[in-house]
Amino acid sequence: MGETAEVLSAISALQAQGQRMALATIVGVKGSTYRRAGARLLVPDAGEPVGNLSGGCLEGEVEGLARSVMAEGRPRLALFDLTADDEVIWGWGLGCNGAIEVFIEPADKAAETAEALRLALEQERPIAVATVISSDLDTVPTGARVLARSGEAAEWGAGQGSGQGAVDAALTELAVGALSTGVTETRTISWPDGDVRVFVEALHPPIRLLVCGAGHDAIPLVAAASALGWRVVVADDRDAFLDAGRFPGAGRFLRTEPVAVADAIDLDRRTFAVVMSHNYLRDRDYLRALLGTDVAYIGMLGPNERLRRLLDDLGRQEVVLAGVDSAKLHGPAGLDIGAEGPEEIASAIVAEVLAVSRGRGAGFLRDRSGPIHDRAQTDRAAAAG
Repeated sequence: MGETAEVLSAISALQAQGQRMALATIVGVKGSTYRRAGARLLVPDAGEPVGNLSGGCLEGEVEGLARSVMAEGRPRLALFDLTADDEVIWGWGLGCNGAIEVFIEPADKAAETAEALRLALEQERPIAVATVISSDLDTVPTGARVLARSGEAAEWGAGQGSGQGAVDAALTELAVGALSTGVTETRTISWPDGDVRVFVEALHPPIRLLVCGAGHDAIPLVAAASALGWRVVVADDRDAFLDAGRFPGAGRFLRTEPVAVADAIDLDRRTFAVVMSHNYLRDRDYLRALLGTDVAYIGMLGPNERLRRLLDDLGRQEVVLAGVDSAKLHGPAGLDIGAEGPEEIASAIVAEVLAVSRGRGAGFLRDRSGPIHDRAQTDRAAAAG
């Protein structure tokens, strides 16, 4: 289970138990920080916190604020400026040159929204939420929020609407826009009587990894992908191999002939496929089925020569490799890290899938001339804030 899903599930569980809790969410960052906007920490009244904001550096401070929020029943916006003097920075145990803005709210008031987010991720549906994190207007409370789901009208959480038609409309527009662009950022809406700051978050379903071939070396790949919270689907034409005991991290099994795998599952742009049956004819049929679909990535195990033979065979069957297919085809699959053995190869493949999904070319971070994290969202948030 991914961290976001874990936090959202914990909110639902604690809500059912009637336990008090507070939810801390990073809503803005500037400069170099450990986590980005959208990272969460759930602080229960009793028990251990769930989630992570700073790798353990700020959690103690945030937990203290969270308990105050629980007691007062009111949200709070806190700024942790790590660009201050060295004494303050190292007092927090940090060496990052950045600032983190954290919105802390009573989680029981956010429970309905958390459940909606959890269900959307579980159902693999995109969702966006716009939350008021500060307001100069007495009539617009902090913590008010609107949800937007794909193909549905935007909606306010029960009892959380601002009651101001123009403000509600503006928040709805922000949420719907985030659903379209996928951008998470902090925006400011200016009114004659003051400003309303809004954290707009787009949550997309986790990566879906389609593993074509349920052999022994698929076991560590499924385990590594599921540990990241990815939705893993294992396909094979052999019933005996499709066993939950062998693949405890798999969310779904497909018993299908290789050539028909595209008919057995919706191959959309968030689907990443790895072909690894180790049988030449099966791999050829898997590849044939995947070419021309919307999958974002096709990883092929085996040397380049084997992939060339597969493509030549398909060419003789009048299966033409289009340019878009050529760009998404990765063979041999995985980053060049000198991987040996199934576990290391699985790590190399997972890393390559992650790089492709983030639009990165991999390589050493020390050789990266720009910032580690994408600055586009950070710069927009800073400008809006």
